[in-house]
This record gives sequence, C-alpha cells and structure tokens, in this order.
Amino acid sequence: MPSFLLLEVLCLFLFAGVMWCSAAVDILFLIDGSHSVGKGSFERSKRFAITVCEALDINLRKVRVGAVQFSSAPRLEFPLDAFSTQQEVKAKIKGMVFKGGRTETGHALKYLLRKGFPGGRNASVPQVLVIVTDGRSQGHVALPAKQLKQRGIAVFAVGVRFPRWEELHTLASEPWEQHILMAEQVEDAANGLFSTLSGSAICTITSPDCKVQPHPCRRKTLETVKELVGHAPCWRGSRGTDAVLAALCPFSSWKRVFLTHPATCHRTICPGPCDSQPCQNGGTCVPEGLDRYHCLCPPAFGGEADCAPKLSLECRVDVLFLLAGSAGTTPEGFLRAKAFVKRFAQAALGEDSRARVGVARYAAELALAVPVGEYQDVPDLVRSLDAVPFGGGGATLTGSALRQAAERGFGSAARTGQDRPRRAVVLMTEARSQDEVAGPARFARARELLLLGVGSEAVRAELEEITGSPERVMVYPGPQDLFSQIPKLHGKLCSRQRPGCQAQSLDLVFMLDASASVGPENFAQMQSFARSCALQFDVNPDVTQIGLVVYGGRVQTAFGLDTHLTHAAVLRAMSQAPYLGGVGSTGMALLHIYDKVMVVHKGARPGVPKAVVVVTGGSGAEDAAVPAQKLRDNGVSVLVVGVGPVLTEALRRLAGPRDSLIHMAAYEDLRHHQDMLMEWICREAKRPVNLCRPSPCLNKGTCVLHDGSYRCECRAGGEGPHCERRTLRGDSPGIRGSSPEPAGDQ
Repeated sequence: MPSFLLLEVLCLFLFAGVMWCSAAVDILFLIDGSHSVGKGSFERSKRFAITVCEALDINLRKVRVGAVQFSSAPRLEFPLDAFSTQQEVKAKIKGMVFKGGRTETGHALKYLLRKGFPGGRNASVPQVLVIVTDGRSQGHVALPAKQLKQRGIAVFAVGVRFPRWEELHTLASEPWEQHILMAEQVEDAANGLFSTLSGSAICTITSPDCKVQPHPCRRKTLETVKELVGHAPCWRGSRGTDAVLAALCPFSSWKRVFLTHPATCHRTICPGPCDSQPCQNGGTCVPEGLDRYHCLCPPAFGGEADCAPKLSLECRVDVLFLLAGSAGTTPEGFLRAKAFVKRFAQAALGEDSRARVGVARYAAELALAVPVGEYQDVPDLVRSLDAVPFGGGGATLTGSALRQAAERGFGSAARTGQDRPRRAVVLMTEARSQDEVAGPARFARARELLLLGVGSEAVRAELEEITGSPERVMVYPGPQDLFSQIPKLHGKLCSRQRPGCQAQSLDLVFMLDASASVGPENFAQMQSFARSCALQFDVNPDVTQIGLVVYGGRVQTAFGLDTHLTHAAVLRAMSQAPYLGGVGSTGMALLHIYDKVMVVHKGARPGVPKAVVVVTGGSGAEDAAVPAQKLRDNGVSVLVVGVGPVLTEALRRLAGPRDSLIHMAAYEDLRHHQDMLMEWICREAKRPVNLCRPSPCLNKGTCVLHDGSYRCECRAGGEGPHCERRTLRGDSPGIRGSSPEPAGDQ
C-alpha cells in the first residue's frame, strides 16, 4: 500500500478543528518504557499518543487504536479491539504505568512479527506502527524493522528526550523526513505529516485556506562519539627479539556530545486570529478557534483587549526619581534620564491617578529638585523638570544619596500603616558608586522604601545589591532602549515581587475553611488569596500541580492535583469552589487529603515535593494535630494560615514543631502575607523527598527504596510494577476483585 495513504491516517497533531481522520485503519503505539527514557519522558510519550487520538474517529469500524509498552520485554497494554470510543482509549493511555528495564526494541519488533497487530484486522486495512523511543536499543533492530516494513506496515519513529538519530532512521519507513518525528515538537511533527495529506480522502481539512510550506529545521540528539586523544608507543610484530617494531599508535576515547542534524520540515500555515499579531507590548496571543483570540498581557498592560498601553498608575504610590548628576555621568545621559521621567509622568499620571512624583539629583550631595507631590498638574511637572540643571561634577556617592533620600526625600509627614501610600525610590545611573551602598540600601529598605534601579549593563550588579533583587532592576542594552523600560517600571511600582521558585516541581493542595464560623464574605477573601498564590507557579503536569479542598459541614474535593493543567483552569475552578457552611472539622479535612487527594492514584507524583496550605479561622482545629502529623510523616509539608484576633493553642499544635504557622488578625490582611507564604513553600520545595512517601504501590503493596529508585512488593494476589492488578490466585478471597487502594511503605 502506498506510504502516503498510510501517512494520511496520522493527521493527528494539527490543531483541533483543522483536521479530522475517519477511515478504516489500525494504529498501534509501541511506547518505550525503559530506564533510558525515564519517567518524565514516558509521561510526555503518553501525552503525545493522547494528542494523536484527539484527531482520530475511533470506533471498531473506522480507526482502531492499541498500545504496547516495551523495555526488557514487551507488554500489551490494550489490543486494538478493546475500546470503541476516543475517551476510553485516552483514559487507558493516561493510566499506563512506567515499567523500567532495558531498551529491547528488537524484541518488541519480533513480538509484533509473531503476534501481528493484537486485535487488528490483519492486512485488510492499512496498518500504522508508531514507535515512541529514544532510539537506544540494546539489541539489533535493523532486520525486524525491515521485515515489518516489508509486510506493508508504515512505521513512524518518534524520538523522545535526545534520541539516537541513526536508529530512528533504521526504524522508520521512507521517506525519512515524513516518518521521523519528535514527540517534544508536536506542532512541527503535525506540519511535516500534513504535507502529504492534501489529496487524501481519509482525513478532511476543515479549513480550505491552509497551505504547506517547507522550512529548514534542525534535530538535536545526544550521541556517543569516538574522539582521537593522541598517540602512544606500541609494539608490533612477533615476540621474537629480531621481529619487534616500535611505533606510535593512535588511541581514542568515547564521550557523549550533543549533535544537531539538519533536516527539512514542512510547516502547515493556516489563517488564524493571531496572524496579525494583535497583542501589543509583549503580550501573547492565544487563539480560540479559527476566528477568536485573547491576549495574555504583561502586568503593566492588563485590562485592555490587545494589551494596549494602560499605564495610568492605579496604585497609591509616592515615587522619587534619583538621578545621577556627577562627574561619572555624561550630559547626554542626564538629559535622557530627565526625558525618561517626563515620558513616565505623561503616560502614568492621569486624572484618576493616585500617584505622586518627585525628582532629586545627586553627586556628592543630594539636591531635591522637585519635591514629591508638589505638582499635581502633569504639564507643570514637565516644565519643572526642564529646569533641573546638570551638575556635572563631584564624586558619585550613591550610598549617601540613598540614605538622604530615605531621611528627607518624602517630606516629614508621619502617616503610617494603611494611611501611608507605598513609597518608592527609582535610582537612575550609569556610573558606579564611589562609596559603600549595601548599608544605606538596607537602611532605606528598613524604612519600608521600595528600591528600583534603572541603568546600563555596567551597573547591573550594583543595582541588584541596592535593590535586593534582580527582579527590581531594569537594564537597557543601549541608549535607544531606555524608554522601553517605562512599562516595566509601571508594573514594578504597583505589583508585589514574586519570591522566585515558580519553576520548582511541586504538588500543592490548598485547604480552605468554608464553615459557618468563617462566613461567605471571608471565604471569598480566602479564594482570592489562594488565586493570588496560584499565579506564582508554573502550572503544568511537569512542574506544579495544584488541588483544592474545602470543608465545613462536609469535606469536598473542589478539584484534584491532576484535574486542571493550566493557570486559567486552576483560577476558574478556585473561583467556583463552593461555600459549604455548617460546623467544620480541620482534622477530618486533613484525613480526607491524606486518603483521597495526596495519593499517587489521584495524581500525586512520586519523588516530587508535596505541601498542604491550610487557611482557617481556627474553629474546629482541636482534632487536627494528629492528622497533620500523619501527613508530615508521609512526606507532606503542612502550613497553617490562621485568621482571628487570638492565636489559639489548637492552631499552635496544628502548626507542628517547625516554623509552619502564619497568623493574622483579619481576613483583609491575607493579601499582605502572600510573600511569607511563598517563602515557606519555596523552602519546603527544596527539602529532600522520599520516593516511597506517599507510597506509589497499590492494593496494600509495600514500597521499598532501591538504588535511588523504588520497587513495589505486592501482596498475594497483586501483580504489576505498582501492584495495580489483582489476580484470582490471591490467598485471601476477601480481596479479589476489589478496586486498587494505596499501600504502606518501608
């Protein structure tokens, strides 16, 4: 059968709504589950296969799908005639368990030569084999791969991680550029396949305006290469004294290197709502179907449909610009700094703005040129800036200027707490300081001043030392790039800084008190607090998973760890969490998390740090200390966020022996403690983890740590790497046929 007809069946990867495949065809996934692939890449292989299935019309008369996992030996996950709906196939693939073992690709291919496609229709319909592997077989693959292709089977080799390039070519059908794909690059793989589908009756293009364009691409692999090290004396000839010759012989070593391979890919270009790049100012366009989109905007540009400038400062803030005017500053640099302040004022100070701006110039001494708040009218402020002179002399004493700005830069008003606006010093300099800056910077920050730095690359390190964080520094590569920092400055003035461990792998569950003692209004503030914290993390199955449990008269899982895979979905689900009322039991809610949420078969990942954040009004916490300790003993960190005028002894016991308690008097104060919570989470995420806690073994199997990994020792009647299968051979009739349940560890 022509290979292009078989290729047309795999039109899978194109965006939903662009391609649909409905024909009589058998597709078998052969997925590498060996140790060289690893658990992370195995999960990506499963997601790849699921993505394929989303464009297939799966039923027993049209597209049939099956799966085999291989490592030391092949294992049939499900035959092609096992399921008749797309949902069933996707669910079965998602539930596949990583085997581990050697990479015996050749044995798996021979298994298919002997057995054929399990549950398939033999050669009466096209047969497509999709091999997902890193191409690092420990046996020979050339002969069985050739024999499979001689039977008319179209073979696709899909590389994961850093595959061995030569082996992918050995496995795949020709032409190779159409049969070798990368699971990490789903969209590009789809475009390459689509180049053969334009005349197909098997798959239908729903958008006739799509077209195919070739483009050069490169594939990256990790290979073992032989490298000449040098020459050394060696002896050649017989052992006789007259027949031995001395010579210099080459000797080599083997090393692993990254190699890139040039290739030609085919890109499918379809008209879409994001083609015109409607999102401005660094916004990301996200298509919604074929004619709609929405923009993910940077903080400074939120609130507008296309991230159009919305620079009016909505926060209440006093800003003092501190401009260097010393001998180390050029007149042109000083004029640019003044122009920057003028443009910022014109963009950010609107009629409704609650911000006030002032300007100071410094060299050896600080000169307050425009006091903060003296001009409310923007044109008057701009004219006053024109009159600020360039000193052009003296030493660059930035440390002294910071101390003076903290002492007298914002006037003598004694407003404190909620009555005082946020105060910020924006230091603009291109010259290194000639005095010590660390002490004055600490002095300024101790007075609750937000320090921000704008400067050239030459002063980056000093600005980071002054501000206390790289996130508070804006560096421009050239003079022409200075004004592009205005939106960034706007965002930093009004947004709180992120602690910076968003990329840490973490399973995180929020547990919110929804009892009658809290009330619906305060519960809404808890929801807002949880949403703000969730924004700090990179939510996806490979990094951070987030779950939510609410409790009152009953305990309810609002959503589990593996339910929502994006920020948007998590935030939407948090907003929809129900207020329950009734009398709450914190201990019962913690036991619910222990038994039904923070468990492997509900989405918790082995080897990933785990944390529970309890937000409670304190009522009903009397029974919570023991369940909280039970979670901690199982490798789950527990933090208590207690709200109420009095810190109760029950909350102290619930917090445990470590510093795991944040207390505040009112629910309105939750937003002020987000940074403290994030610091705790980041600290807990770096603690060592135990792969057996919580146990990944089901059906009361025992988890045993072994050589940096783990294995499950199954009780009688249990089988599988995680004891996930029950057999009729069990000694205890009472456990036959029961559903899987988590187990202990040792």
